[in-house]
Amino acid sequence: MDKTLKGTVYRIRGSIPASNYIQLPKTSTQTLGLTGHYLYLLFKPMPGKCFVVHLDVTTEDSQVVRISFSNLFKEFKSTATWLQFPFICGAAKGSVYECTARTSKQDLVGVAPANVRWTCLMLDLHYILSMYLNRRYSHLKSIKLCSNLLVKNLYTSDLLFEPGVMFSEARQAKLAFHGISPMPREMAFPVPKGENWHDRYDYIRFPSDGSKLPYDSIQKGCSNPAEGVQVLEDPIRHLPRPVTLTKAVRDRVSLIQQITSPKDMPRWSPLVTKSIPEVHLATSGPLEEAYSGDQEFSRVEGLQAAGDSTVPLHATTDGGIHVYAHRMGNVAIHSVGISSDETVYTKITGPEVLSSKKASPCRRLLPDPILKLRTIIGFGGCSTKWALWTKNSSAVVYPCHAIIITMQIETGEQRFFIGHTDKVSALTFNGNSALLASAQMGHLSMVRLWDFQKGKCLSMFKTHVHSVSSLSLSYSGTVLCGIGKDGHGKTMVVVWNTAQVNQGGEVVVLAKAHTDVDIQTLKIAFFDDTRMVSCGRDNVRLWRVRSGALRSCPVNLGEYHSLEFTDLAFEKGHSAEREPEDRTLFVCSRSGHILEIDYKNVTIRNARRLLPSQIQHSHRREKQTFNSGPGIAINSISVSSTFCATASEDGYVRLWPLDFSAIFLEAEHEGPMSSVSISPDSLKVLCTTSTGNLGYLDVQSRGYNTLMRSHTDSVLAFSVDGLRKQMATVSQDNTIRIWDLVSMQQLYDFTASDEMPCTVAFHPAQQIFACGFSSGVVRTFSLAGSDLLMEHKQHRGAVTGLTFSPDGNLMFSSCSHGTLALYNCAAQKSHVLRVLANVVSQDAEHGPNTLAVSGDGRFLAFVGPSKYTVTVMDAHSLDELLRIDVSILDLDSTNLDSALRICFAPMPVGHLLVSTSSNKVLVLDAKTGRLVREVSRVHKLSCSSLALSEDARYLLTAGDRVVKVWDYQMRFDINFQVYIGHSEPVRQVAFTPDQQHVISIGDAIFLWDFLAVSRAESPKADIHPYVESLVPPRAETSSEKLKDFTSSANEIPRQSAPLPSLASPPCLDISSIHQAGRDDIFSESDEGEEAGLKGSSREAADGYKDHSTLVMEEPVENEETLVVRPKVSQECSRSPSHSGNEPRKETKGPEPQHYIRPDSYRHFTPRFKASVLPKRVLYPPAGNEGLKLKAVIGYNGNGRGNMVWNPDTGFFAYTCGCVIVVEDLHSGSQQHWIGHPEEISTLAVSHDAQVLASASGQGNGDSRCQIRIWNVQDGTCQKVIFHHETQVQAMAYSRDDRLLVTLGDYSDRTLALWNTHTYDLMSSTHFLEPVHEVAFNPLFDGELACVGRGAVAFWLIEQRGADISLKVHRAAIPDMVGLVELTSLCYSTNYLLYSGTNTGQICVWDTQTNRCFMTWEADEGEIGVLLCCGNRLVSGSNTKRIRLWSVAAVQELRLKGSDARSSSVLLEHEMTLDGTIVGATFDDSLDMGIVGTTAGTLWYINWAESTSIRLISGHKNKVNEVTFSPGESHCATCGEDGSVRVWSLASMELVVQFQVLNQSCQCLAWSPIPISRSGAEGQHVVAGYSDGTIRVFSISRTEMELKMHPHSVALTAIAYSADGEIILSGGKDGLMAVSSPRTGMTIRVLIDHKGSPITVIQCTRKQYHDFGIEGGELWLAASSDRRVSVWVSAWLKDKCELIDWLSFPAPASLEAPSSLPPSLAAFCPWDNGVLVYVGFGMQKEILFYSLRQKQVVEKIPLLHFATSLSLSPAAHFLAVGFNERVLSLIDCTTRTEQDFVGHDDSIHLCRFTPSGKRLFTASYNEILVWEITST
Repeated sequence: MDKTLKGTVYRIRGSIPASNYIQLPKTSTQTLGLTGHYLYLLFKPMPGKCFVVHLDVTTEDSQVVRISFSNLFKEFKSTATWLQFPFICGAAKGSVYECTARTSKQDLVGVAPANVRWTCLMLDLHYILSMYLNRRYSHLKSIKLCSNLLVKNLYTSDLLFEPGVMFSEARQAKLAFHGISPMPREMAFPVPKGENWHDRYDYIRFPSDGSKLPYDSIQKGCSNPAEGVQVLEDPIRHLPRPVTLTKAVRDRVSLIQQITSPKDMPRWSPLVTKSIPEVHLATSGPLEEAYSGDQEFSRVEGLQAAGDSTVPLHATTDGGIHVYAHRMGNVAIHSVGISSDETVYTKITGPEVLSSKKASPCRRLLPDPILKLRTIIGFGGCSTKWALWTKNSSAVVYPCHAIIITMQIETGEQRFFIGHTDKVSALTFNGNSALLASAQMGHLSMVRLWDFQKGKCLSMFKTHVHSVSSLSLSYSGTVLCGIGKDGHGKTMVVVWNTAQVNQGGEVVVLAKAHTDVDIQTLKIAFFDDTRMVSCGRDNVRLWRVRSGALRSCPVNLGEYHSLEFTDLAFEKGHSAEREPEDRTLFVCSRSGHILEIDYKNVTIRNARRLLPSQIQHSHRREKQTFNSGPGIAINSISVSSTFCATASEDGYVRLWPLDFSAIFLEAEHEGPMSSVSISPDSLKVLCTTSTGNLGYLDVQSRGYNTLMRSHTDSVLAFSVDGLRKQMATVSQDNTIRIWDLVSMQQLYDFTASDEMPCTVAFHPAQQIFACGFSSGVVRTFSLAGSDLLMEHKQHRGAVTGLTFSPDGNLMFSSCSHGTLALYNCAAQKSHVLRVLANVVSQDAEHGPNTLAVSGDGRFLAFVGPSKYTVTVMDAHSLDELLRIDVSILDLDSTNLDSALRICFAPMPVGHLLVSTSSNKVLVLDAKTGRLVREVSRVHKLSCSSLALSEDARYLLTAGDRVVKVWDYQMRFDINFQVYIGHSEPVRQVAFTPDQQHVISIGDAIFLWDFLAVSRAESPKADIHPYVESLVPPRAETSSEKLKDFTSSANEIPRQSAPLPSLASPPCLDISSIHQAGRDDIFSESDEGEEAGLKGSSREAADGYKDHSTLVMEEPVENEETLVVRPKVSQECSRSPSHSGNEPRKETKGPEPQHYIRPDSYRHFTPRFKASVLPKRVLYPPAGNEGLKLKAVIGYNGNGRGNMVWNPDTGFFAYTCGCVIVVEDLHSGSQQHWIGHPEEISTLAVSHDAQVLASASGQGNGDSRCQIRIWNVQDGTCQKVIFHHETQVQAMAYSRDDRLLVTLGDYSDRTLALWNTHTYDLMSSTHFLEPVHEVAFNPLFDGELACVGRGAVAFWLIEQRGADISLKVHRAAIPDMVGLVELTSLCYSTNYLLYSGTNTGQICVWDTQTNRCFMTWEADEGEIGVLLCCGNRLVSGSNTKRIRLWSVAAVQELRLKGSDARSSSVLLEHEMTLDGTIVGATFDDSLDMGIVGTTAGTLWYINWAESTSIRLISGHKNKVNEVTFSPGESHCATCGEDGSVRVWSLASMELVVQFQVLNQSCQCLAWSPIPISRSGAEGQHVVAGYSDGTIRVFSISRTEMELKMHPHSVALTAIAYSADGEIILSGGKDGLMAVSSPRTGMTIRVLIDHKGSPITVIQCTRKQYHDFGIEGGELWLAASSDRRVSVWVSAWLKDKCELIDWLSFPAPASLEAPSSLPPSLAAFCPWDNGVLVYVGFGMQKEILFYSLRQKQVVEKIPLLHFATSLSLSPAAHFLAVGFNERVLSLIDCTTRTEQDFVGHDDSIHLCRFTPSGKRLFTASYNEILVWEITST
C-alpha cells in the first residue's frame, strides 16, 4: 500500500537486479503483441537504489530489439539489437538536488535521490526505433522490470495523454485539436484539491523535450507541456490564415533546434487551425492544414501573399521559430526525413494549398484497352476439317489455333471467341446456330459452350477424355456428343445434357461408353436427339441413349467391312408419308466408296466408288466414274436436299446430284481437301484444305472465293512495307508469304523445299525484300518482277538476323556461327562490303530482334561476342564503338544475366533497350552504356521481342504467349496492359509504320488496332462526366454556337428558366464548361436516346415500356438545374414474381470496357467462391425437419452497411454470409432469415422498423442481383425484386418510407428508385462514373443526394400521377480540396449535408444553395461512415478509428459566414477498434450505438461511459476446426488468422482467445481427460500451426503451457490419444508425429503416408485384446491420396502396430489435386470395428468398412462428392457437407436423407457435439449451429 497513491502497488527489490524482477509475459516464447504507439509506465525508483527496465520490441521485419533504461547506465550505448539509455531521476520541487540538477550539466546520472517522486514515463517507441536504428516499430513483445522500484501500472496506447489535465479542462482548451487527451481515470495519480499535478509527480516524455545533458538520456522535461498550447494571432488579419506544418516536419525542426541551441521550450508545437477555411470565390484561396501521413517529409508548394511582403507560414511557441514566405523571392523550407539525413529543399513558387496528402487513386496506362484485335490471318492449328456455316449463310465459323473466328463472307469482318488455352480440336453448331460448342486438345480436353449471337461463353467443363476429336450438337441444342480417348487409349463416347446451359445451368453427363472400334466422325441425328451415327475404320455404327445408357449396333457392311470410313451425312428434307427416321445415310471412305445406308432398316442400299480419271486423248481428262479400280480417298461429304458435295484427297470438291449420275460442278485446290459443307440456303459450298486454305464455291455463279490462306506451321518473323501496305512472313512450313495489310489477303507465296526461311526484311524504299535461310544463304527478291535478284553465301550457319538501314543503302545479316555481314544495297543488285567472324553471340537465343539499327542509321547493335555483352558498332564501317557487359548490372543477383533481344529507341531519345534472361528490360544510354533504368519481371519467361513506338511513348514486349503494352516512361502505378490469344510463344511484335496497328506473330498472324492517341494529336481537356449525357455528340456542332455557349458561362445567372425550345437542344461540350471554371450540371437518360419535346412519348429501345426514360427539357446554362422528366408508361403493373426483373437494355454513350475499382473501400466485393449452387435439394417435409438452425457465429465484415439497429423498437439485424441474423439484444436469442443465394452486401430498414430490405448477388440462375423485402414482424419475405447487374452497395428509405433507393456498385453504376407500396421500379439512372453512397434528405421526402468522384449530386423527385420529374444538380468540391473521391454522406436536420472523402476530409454543404462552405481534416484515412444528429457528428474510417465531433459552430458559419463567432469543430471523443469501419447505427442523441468492422466484429459504443464492448465476434478468415470439451460446456475454434477461440456453448459468447502472429492455425483438439504438466487437472486444447509447431493451451489459466516443433511443414491434422497422454499429429508431407504433452518430446515419427497430406486423425478406445492385438487404443489416419491406415496402440508399453491399410480406387483420369474432394474417415460410433469413408472415387458414395471382415459392408449413394463428414455419437445420423453449399443429414437406419441450406460457400467442416444434440458446420469463416430435432 502506497500512501501517496492511496492504493496497492508492486514492489520489486533485491541487491541484484538481474535476479529480482517481474517479467511479462511469463515465458520468452510468448508475446504481449501490444501495438500501441506509446508506452506509459507509472513507477517510482527506490531512494538510494538503482533499477533497470528492459523492453523487448519487435520491428516490422521481425527483428527483436531490446530497449533498456536505468540509473546504472552512465552514457548512451547502442548496437544493432540493443539500446541503453541513462535514466536521470528527478527530485521534489525546490529540493537541493532539484536545484543542482537545474544548474549543473554533468554527472547527474546515479542512484535515485531520497525524495524521488512517482513518475509517469512515456516512451515513443515508433520514434526510438526510427531515430536510433532506422527500423519500423511493429509491437511490444515483452517487458522486464528489475529491482529496485515501485510499479503501479503500465499500458500502451496510440493516444498522447497529458496527466495534469482534467477532462473538463481538456474540452474547454480544445486539446483534442492538438492531439492530446487527458489521462484516463484508471491510470491517473490522485491529486488533492487545490494542488497542481506537476508539483507532486514527475512526467517524463522520451524523446526528451528538455534541454539538459546528456541528450540521449531519459529525464524530466517541461513542467507543464499543456501550458505551451496557445494560438497566435495573425500578424495582419486580412491575409490568408496561418498554416501549421505537419507533425513530421515539426518534430524534426524541434530536434534540429534542440541540437543547435538548447533552451527550455515545450516538447511539441500545436497542431492548430485557428478557424476552419471557408470556401468562397476569391482570388487567393484559404490555406489548408497539412498532414504528412506516412510521408518522410512534407512538400510545401506554392504559397504567395497577395498584399504584404510576408505571410506567417508556421506560428508556434517553439522558441520563436517562424518561417515566412516572401512575396518577391523564393524561400526553401528544409524538411528532413526521419530515415534520412538528407535535407530536401522545396521551393515555394505560386499560390497553392499546403497539403502533403493528396488523393492518389491507382493510375494506370490509358486508354484501357489500348489494343483491340482486328484481324487474324490463320486457319486450323489442330485440324483444318472444322469450318461451319451460320444459319443465315452469311458467315463462316472456323478455329485458328486457340481462337474461334466468325468471318462475314461479304466484308471479311471478323469476330472472335477467346477463352481456350490450347488449340481448338472440334467445333459444332446446333440447328439454328444459336449455340456453338468447341473443344480444345490436351490431356484433359476442355469443352466450351457459347451463345453465338452474344459471343459469350455459357459453360466450360472438362470432358475427362483425352483430345476430343469430334463434337456434335443436336438440332435443338439440348444434347452434345463427343469422341475422344480414355487413359488407356480406348475410344470413348460421351453424351452431355446441355438443355439448361442457357439458363445458367450446368452441363451433365447423360451417358458414356467405351469401345474398341475406331471412330472418325460421330453425328447426332437432326430428327432425334437420342440417336447418333458414327463411322471409322472397319465400322459404321448406330447409337442410341436410353435409360441413361449409351448403346450401339453395327451396320452389316458385308464386303465393305474393311474400309476406312471418314465422314457421314444424313439425307435432308422430310416427307409426310415417311417416318422421320426413314431416310438415307451417306458414308464416305478413304478408298473412294460412298455407301447409301437405309437408316431405318440398317441395310446398305447402294455402294459407289470414286475413281481417278482415265486419259483418253492428249491433255484431256474424262470425268470420274464409279467403276472398279483404285479409288480416290474421300475425306468429307455434305448433303443438301438437292445435291451432294464430296471433298477428296486429290484436292477436288465435286458436286453431284443425289443419284450420283454425273458431276455438275467441281473445283480444284492446291492441296488435299479436309472438309466440305453446303450452306443452309444450298447456294454456297464451304471448302477447307490441309494446307490451311478456306474458301467457298458459289453454286449459282460457279465462282470460287478464297476467304483465308494461312501458314501451316509456326510463323518465325515478319517485316512490313509501310509505303505499299504489305507484310512479308516466313514460317517453319518453308514458305515466304506476302500479304496485303488492308485486305489481309495473300499476294505472293514463295516455297523453299529443302531449306527453311528464318528471317525477312523489306527494303525501306524499293519493292524488294531480303530473306535469310537455315542454310546460311541470304537472298533478295523483287516483288515487281517476282524474281530472285541476288544470292549471298557468306554465312555458314542459319541466318539469325537481317535488317536494312533506314535509308535502304545498307543491309546487315548475322548467322548462328557468329558471323556478321555488311552489304551495299544502293542498287538493286546488292554486294558485300565487309564480313566479320565471331562477333555475334553463338549462345544467345536467336530471333527477329538479333540486329538493331538506330533511327538515324549511324549505329548497329547486337548481342555478342558472348551472350553477356552487347556491342554497338558504327553501321557504315562495322568499327566497334561500345561494349556493354549486362551481366554485372544487377549487383544483387548471384546469377549472371545474359542479353536476349535489343532495340533502339527512336531519335533523339538515344536509348538502347536490352531484354535479359532474368526477365528484365534494361534501358541503356546508347552512347555511354550507362544504365538509365530497368524494368523487372517483364514476363514470366524471357522476353522474345521488343518494339518502341515512333514517339517513344509506348513499348511493346512479347513473352510466353502474351503481348504487353507499356508506358515507356513508367509514370503510372500500373504501367502495362496484357493481351492474350496466342496458343504458342509469340515470336515477334512490332508497330506498323503508320503507328495505327500492332502486329504479333507466333502460331498465327494477329493484327491489332492501336487505340492510343499519338503525341501529334492535341488531347482535349479531360472530361469526367458524372452521369451519361442525354444528347449524343454531333460533329456538325458549329464553333459559333460553342463560342456563345462558353462565353455565357461567365455572365450573370438567369433569373428565370426559359421555356422548352421546339428544336432539339444544342450539343453540350462538357470541356468548355470545365474550361470556364463552372460546376458541372448534368442529367442522364436510362435509354440514352436523343432528346425530344416536352410531353412527347417514345418507346424504349428494347421495346419495354415499363422503365422510365428521361427526356431533357432545356439546355443547360450557368447554375441552373437541368430538369429530367422520366416518362413512365401506364403498363408498369407486373406480376409480383417479375417485378423489376425485365432486362435493362440501354443505348449509351462511350463507356470503358473494363471497370476499374475506384479508390474507395466503400464498394462491396464478394469473397471469391469456387463452390457452385446445387441443382437439386432434397428439402425435408414441413414439420419433420431433422435439423433446426439454432445460432450463427460471426458477422460478415466484408459487407457494407450490413447491420441495422432501431433504438426505438430494439430491432437489431446483421448478416453472416447469405443469412440475415435477427438478434434480441437482451436475451441473445436469434432468428434466421434464409433465402438469398449469395453473400449479402447491404441492408436497409424502414424508419418505422416494419420492413427490412436486403441485397445479394446473382444466384439460382438469375441474371441480376436479388433484393428481398422482409416483414419484420413475422420474418417473411414479401417480395423479391431484380434490377442491378453486379452488386448492390447501398440502399435507403425515404423519411416517409414511400420510396426506396438502391445503388449499384462501381461495375453496375445504376441508381434505381422503387415504390414501396408495390415495389415497382419508378426510375433508373445509369452513371458513367462510380457512385459511392446515397441518402434521402430527412426534411424533404423528394430529395436525395449521392456522392462520387469530386462532386455531390443533388436530386429532386417530383411526381404528378404516374409522371416523375427529376431535377439533378452536380455540385463539384472546391479546388482546394483536390482531386478526391467523396465516399460517404449524411444529412443534418438544419439544411446541412456532410460528406467524407477518401483522403480524410469532411466537407459541409448548404443544401439550400448546394454549396460547399467548409472543410476540415478529420482523419488520416478514408472516411466511409458518417452519421449526424443535431450538433454531433460521428465519423468512421479505414484507420480503424471512430470519432465523435461537436459541430455546433457549423450552422452559424453557414448563416453568418465570416461574421460567425466561431468556425471550429471539436473532437469530443475517439475510439480505435479492430478494423475498418464498414457500418454504424446510433441512437437519436448519438450517445450509444453499434459499429461493424472488417474484422468481423460488431461493437457496442457508449460515448458517455467511454466504453466499447464486443457484441458479435467471429473469425475474419477461414475456420479450420471445431472441437468440444468433454463436458460439452465449451467449444474451441481455430482459423487461418492464427487465433484459437474458446466459446461458451450455453451463450455462444467468446470466453478467451489465443493469438499467434503471422501463423495459421490449421488443426485443433481438446484433451479428453483434464490433465496438466504439473499433474493438476485442467482443460487443455492443442493446436497445430502452419510453421510446423504444436502449442498446448491451458483454458483455466488462459496461457500457453507448451510449444513443440515436431514437423518441418504445416500441420494438417491433430488429435489426443483416448487417455490424453499422447498427441498424434500429421503434416502436409504425410509424416505423423507421436508426442508427449507432459515432456514435449516427440516419441516417434510414422512415415507410412509420406508424400500425401494427412487429412484426418481419430482415436477411440477398444477392448485390450480385441482384434487379437494388445493395446487399449484404436486409431486411424487418412491422407489425401485416398489411403487410410488403422493402428492399435499401447502407449505406456511403447507399442504402435498397423492392423489395416485401406486404399480406395479412383478414376484413371484424375483431376488436378487442388480440385479433388478430401479423403475423410471416421470410426462408426454405433458399430465397433467399422469405419466410414468418403472421398474422391469411382462413385459418389459413403463406404462402411468392417475391420473384422476386411471388406466394405455397406454403401450409401450421394448426389455429390463430400467435402466434410461427421457421425453422431447419440443416433445413427451422418452429417455430410458438400461443395454445392448443401448440408445433408442422413439417417442410416431408415436410409432417408434431408438437405439444408444456409451457407454461401462449400461446407468444409461438420462436427457433432459429444452428446449428439448439436451440429456445428463451417463455410469459410461462417459457423452455423444446428439443433438435432430428430430422435
